[in-house]
Amino acid sequence: MSGNKASRQKPCHRCKSRSASAPAGTSTVHYEKFWLYRHCSSVQQRDRQAQKAGQLFSGLLAMNIVFLGSAFVSSMIFNHVAITLADVWILLSILKVLCLCWITYYLLGTSRLPHAVLHRDSHAGSIWIRGSVMLFGCFSILLNVFQIGYSAILIQCKSRVDIVFPSIEILFICTQAFFLWHHSKDCIQVQHNFTRCGLMLTIATNLLLWLLAVTNDTIHMEIESQLREVEQRLAGKAPFSHPSTTLCTCPNTTICKVFQKGYILLYPFNTEYCLVCSSVLYVMWKNVGRRISHHHVPQLKPKFKLHGVVFGPLLGTAAVIIGICVFMMYQIQATGSAPNRQVFVMYYSYYIVLLPLMSVGAVIGTIIHALEKKELDTLKNPTRSLDVILLMGAALGQIGMSYFSIVAIVATDPRDLLNSLILSYSVLLIFQTITQNVFIIDGLHRQPFAAAPEASHTGHAAAPELPGEEESTPSSKQEHTQMSPGKEEEVEQNHEANDQRRVSMLELGQEIRKVSLSYIHSYSHLSWKRRALREISFFLVSCNIILWVMPTFGAHPVFENGLEKSFYGYSTWFAIVNFGLPLGVFYRMHSVGGLLEVYITA
Repeated sequence: MSGNKASRQKPCHRCKSRSASAPAGTSTVHYEKFWLYRHCSSVQQRDRQAQKAGQLFSGLLAMNIVFLGSAFVSSMIFNHVAITLADVWILLSILKVLCLCWITYYLLGTSRLPHAVLHRDSHAGSIWIRGSVMLFGCFSILLNVFQIGYSAILIQCKSRVDIVFPSIEILFICTQAFFLWHHSKDCIQVQHNFTRCGLMLTIATNLLLWLLAVTNDTIHMEIESQLREVEQRLAGKAPFSHPSTTLCTCPNTTICKVFQKGYILLYPFNTEYCLVCSSVLYVMWKNVGRRISHHHVPQLKPKFKLHGVVFGPLLGTAAVIIGICVFMMYQIQATGSAPNRQVFVMYYSYYIVLLPLMSVGAVIGTIIHALEKKELDTLKNPTRSLDVILLMGAALGQIGMSYFSIVAIVATDPRDLLNSLILSYSVLLIFQTITQNVFIIDGLHRQPFAAAPEASHTGHAAAPELPGEEESTPSSKQEHTQMSPGKEEEVEQNHEANDQRRVSMLELGQEIRKVSLSYIHSYSHLSWKRRALREISFFLVSCNIILWVMPTFGAHPVFENGLEKSFYGYSTWFAIVNFGLPLGVFYRMHSVGGLLEVYITA
């Protein structure tokens, strides 16, 4: 489709100059050029050197932008007078406007040039990653709507930047989500250096937005000061508050409380959105100028099927149902003014039971991978390389928070019941993360099994078991012939209705028997290694889903139990949690995608 569209367009000036020498029926290849490497004699050598130089210069551009933005954010943290939050917002707004200009130019200009997109990476931009971009983008838009409403209610103490910045953010999120949904698989072949710089500019902007979301605790500090004032009033003490703090207190209205609670609930989604978009943009940056040969394109892509799994879905469903019950009880009891200690015991006990099961499953799966005689997939795959990097990098969030918790517990009172549960939870979480990473990474580098022979076997097995359809038709004909001519007219309609019911019931029974026989045969046809890998993968997928849902929708015991917060201080522990929690949520979501790939290839 894209090739036909490109052939109808006017050729560019470089295509005209090469049309005489190029053979008929071949697509024009736009080799990269760079002013530092014009002296190279070989065209392919000059193309490779220009590609490396373009990646280097675009990477330096992103590095300088990230360092500049990090300096602004750090200055805002350590010196509120010289650099304010409004100054950081103005810088990020300028970057977002530049990104919007480049994305618009790419959509309307670069992607429509002749021979711009000759190849598309089948591994990049999978449906689950694009769906994550759309899902987290919608939640981020809703988050900015709540922020605009919260700032509009407190307009007497808020600046106009508090309303303008979220508005630009909404436009940026919508445009970027549309761009990634339609063009995440592109291997652009024109305007290489400009496209690389635009992609790196967008990646740097998303990383700075993530850094600001991690360190910006303005609304959280306002809520904390309000709760502190309420506690002082209940204790009979006159609270001392700054005039600006009193002026910015949320009024006792329902709409303000909704905006405030919604902002806090949706806060992790914004950081998640920035990380997912950065990963997709990085794959696009690696694919700029990439030419995919035909033998790299998979001829038969395996599909997701539930055949061959029984115990994995059962155990996974049980873990999800129990996790939802624990989560609902936690949300009801822990969000009150005085959280109950027993709810934290219940929450950590659930994790202490679930994490060892996941670790044992991952270890068994790794051992099965070692016993298999499957070849490794050694083809160049930027998406798989990025998946491995993201798994290892995102795991640092959970591992880092766990080690901080271990130090705080050992230094205070490790013999207490709740503290011992938190200590066990932290140790088990580290072990489970490491074992699961080894299992996923090992599975991603395995060649998929061929599914064609299995489908043919299941088809042959199900075919001979359907004799009912042949036997039902002669019996109905025999009953017709035994009818007398006088009575045939009276009972003809009832007989036809009964025949239709009988045939429909027989067909329904045959379809159920066909499906059940096919499922049983496919399950018994799988080898025990493949069966175990599918069971383990499906179980780990279900467990990672519930472990993603619980912290994403408000279950944050690492911040609400008060142990680490009292040990490290509010600001320090807030920064640690805001750095580790989004990475932990991203790790669970990314693990689901990796485990689904392992399940499919098994």
